[in-house]
Order: sequence, then structure tokens, then C-alpha cells
Amino acid sequence: MNSPLQTLRRTLSNHYRLGCMALGAGALSWLSACVAPTPKSEPHAPAQTPTSAAQERDTLPSGAAVSSVAHSAKAYRVDAASHLYGLNKQRIYKGRLPPMLLAVGVLDVDIDPQGKVKALQWKRAPKHAPQVMAEIERMVKAAAPYPTPKNMSQVTYTDVWLWHQSGKFQLDTLTEGQD
Repeated sequence: MNSPLQTLRRTLSNHYRLGCMALGAGALSWLSACVAPTPKSEPHAPAQTPTSAAQERDTLPSGAAVSSVAHSAKAYRVDAASHLYGLNKQRIYKGRLPPMLLAVGVLDVDIDPQGKVKALQWKRAPKHAPQVMAEIERMVKAAAPYPTPKNMSQVTYTDVWLWHQSGKFQLDTLTEGQD
């Protein structure tokens, strides 16, 4: 038979182990929020007619806005990301991103029926790098007009900006992944 002291030690030991596991799980959860999202196993593809907005854009002068036939904000963000990539070809990080980035930010962009930027709202601002925040906002505003959302009166799309120390970036929508 166990003494009350042994029972108390066993109970405290179990509580200590559970507390450590909970603390470890919390720490892992917190750290995972600091890491850029892993690449998707399947490519993002907008639900569009056979001629996608990206293909249509390739035949137009750089920066010329086209219409988007997306029916949702998630589908529209592919057209918006392609538009931003087309205007910033020299700023796109080629290949897989390294594990450590200068900044990761999540930005909502409100687009009106004419493709103009109505508003920007940070969901997760990289406040430790205010110069990156300012540059992203400048690039987003300078890229207007965006493809006009033909099947929506307006659209608010969200994208994750993955910013490398070199000043080059990828958007999560079109990322090549991260090591």
C-alpha cells in the first residue's frame, strides 16, 4: 500500500508533467505562428473561363488592368497576385524562400468596381519592419487599377506577403515554397 506521501508525490509529478506538456504545446503553437505558411500541395487555380486573367494580361502592356471573372475573394486574389507580380517582376524572389524572412505580413485589400484600391487593413502587420509595411502599402496602391471584379460589386481579398532581406518578396498565393 502506498503512503500518503508517495501518493502526493505521484500526483504532483503527474501534474508537473501535464503542465510541462501544455507549456510545450503552447510554445510550439506560438512559434508556428511566426513561421511562414508551408506551400500548398496543389497549385491555386482560379475558377475562370479557358482564358484566365493572367493569360489575358500577358497580351497587354505591363500594368494594364483587365477584368476578373472570379466569383469569390479567394479566386480574385489569384488575379490580384498575378497583377502585382506582373508589375513588379524585378522584385519577385525566385525559387524557394529561405526559412528565415525579414517580414511576414497579412494584408486585406479593398478593391472597388473599377479596380481602384479603396482601403488597406493589416491583419498581421510586420511592425518590427515598418519600412517593409510602408513599401508593401506603396506597391499595392501603385498597382491600381487592379482587374475589375466583374462578378462582384467589390472585393476584399487577403494575401500573405513573404518579404526577404534583399527587398524581394513572394505572395502566399503564388509562392514557390519555403525551406
